[in-house]
Amino acid sequence: MKNYPNIPFLYYPLWLLLKGLSLLPLPVLYLLSDCLYFIVYYVAGYRKKVVLSNLRNAFPEKSDPEIRLIAKDFYKQFTDVVVEILKLRSMGAAEMRRRIVFSNQELLDDFVQQGKTVITMGSHSCNWEWVLSAGAVQFGFPAHGIYKPLNNPFFEAFMLTTRSKLGAGLIKMKDTLRDFAAHRNMPRVVAMLSDQTPLKSEITFWTTFLHQDTPFYEGAEKLAKKFRYPVLFLDVKRSRRGYYTLTFEVISDGTSDTVPITEIFAKKLEAAIRRAPANYLWTHKRWKHKRPKAAELES
Repeated sequence: MKNYPNIPFLYYPLWLLLKGLSLLPLPVLYLLSDCLYFIVYYVAGYRKKVVLSNLRNAFPEKSDPEIRLIAKDFYKQFTDVVVEILKLRSMGAAEMRRRIVFSNQELLDDFVQQGKTVITMGSHSCNWEWVLSAGAVQFGFPAHGIYKPLNNPFFEAFMLTTRSKLGAGLIKMKDTLRDFAAHRNMPRVVAMLSDQTPLKSEITFWTTFLHQDTPFYEGAEKLAKKFRYPVLFLDVKRSRRGYYTLTFEVISDGTSDTVPITEIFAKKLEAAIRRAPANYLWTHKRWKHKRPKAAELES
């Protein structure tokens, strides 16, 4: 059928339901978010043990009441992000421009006007799903994002159409190097969520992050140094419900092979999390891998 992507017929009613919900005004969707928060936090207790454990390990200096307050605030913003992602499916460019403000876009523009591809290193802070679409409608040059396909065919199709609706380009993670080689001279921005946990077999970098040994992907650093691209850290702040301010910070201008890009990103991300801990995504088992001992590394 023309109005549906390539998904099983069984999913058509769900597709229509989500599209219909996305047409609701955000104030109405935030009422839904308030209900979801109560269910997710108080009834289902969705990953509450994981969240509390992550927070206690990340902030050992905070008391248990402080940790629980951060957890509650996190779940409130988490359900807000859920309905905001849903709203993205029907959001227009004008509303996106109103809700996302880039405080210093000229920093990015300067690099792109030099004919360069710019890599931005972002994280799962605030609403990470709006960021790429906001760039697509505001920058005036191509905005592409690296993504990992979802296993479920319905949600993969739904998220692909949602993420690309306002003109953003999407690059599968496995195709990243091929894409960079094919478009090495294209003036554009490529967004990467660089705080994800690598597979154990792919870990090549460790650092101390929020008091814990933490692995990070080095993909952005390797690509930047291979192609000599500048790298910017993207700091996201929530101004108020449904409104965000984004600020770029230079990590590397692309002229040096010695800049520790991944290490600098980790430090900047930690500072951002400490500033507003409830805005980070705490539901994942970020520290499930243990750093090998020195003897194991030498064997």
